[in-house]
This record gives sequence, C-alpha cells and structure tokens, in this order.
Amino acid sequence: MNTEILISELNFKGIRSSGPGGQHVNKTASKVEVSFDLENSHALSETEKERLRNKLASKITSEGIIMLQCGETRSQHRNKSIVIERLLVLLQQNLKVAKPRKKTKPSKGAIERRLKSKKQNALKKSNRRPPKID
Repeated sequence: MNTEILISELNFKGIRSSGPGGQHVNKTASKVEVSFDLENSHALSETEKERLRNKLASKITSEGIIMLQCGETRSQHRNKSIVIERLLVLLQQNLKVAKPRKKTKPSKGAIERRLKSKKQNALKKSNRRPPKID
C-alpha cells in the first residue's frame, strides 16, 4: 500500500456539521466526508484490493467506494486529518494477514492437575451432603 498515492486519490467533501459550535455550525461546513475509490486505486495491488473487498464488504458501496465522515471538531482541517488517519488505520488493519493458528495440546502434567482438582472439588461437595440412611 502506497500511502502518498492513496492520499492523493481521496475525494473530500465539506458538510454542515451537528454537535458543538453553536451558531457556527449553521454557517460553516466543518464536517468532512472522505470517499476512496477502491476499484480504481493505483495505490493498492490486486491482492490487497481483493483482501479489502472481502474484509470490508459492509463498508464498501456497490460502486466499490469506501466512505468515512468526521465532524468531531469545529475545524474542517482537523476533521480532515482525523478522517484521513481513520481511513489509513482501517486499511492497514484489514490488510494484515492473520498468522495461521498452530494446534497445541495441554501437557500431561496440566491434564493431571486438572483431573486432581476436579476430584478434590467432587469430594468436597460430596462431603457437604447429608449421609444416606438405609
């Protein structure tokens, strides 16, 4: 993933934001919406695109565009940097290849300790019962 090319491919849109700011939010477009065209990106290889399509299927539109918004602060510039950082983190986390899990078995000592503690608990609970009268 080439970050510089990816950032140059992003499309930004300013939207009127809700939240803190009072009258200010009614006049300015401080919320930022970023859209990233996954299908036509030159920053990602085909294998990376395929991995992202599979992992981010719920976040991708039918046209293959990933959209994120940020309206946390009153500043459009800060919102823009926050949303870029979020997008990069989202892509980096979903491009990681998970290591295959190695199957392991508990050691014989661990199995013996578990069975011994189970027997002790069973004995403790059986001692709590009233004696059987025949």
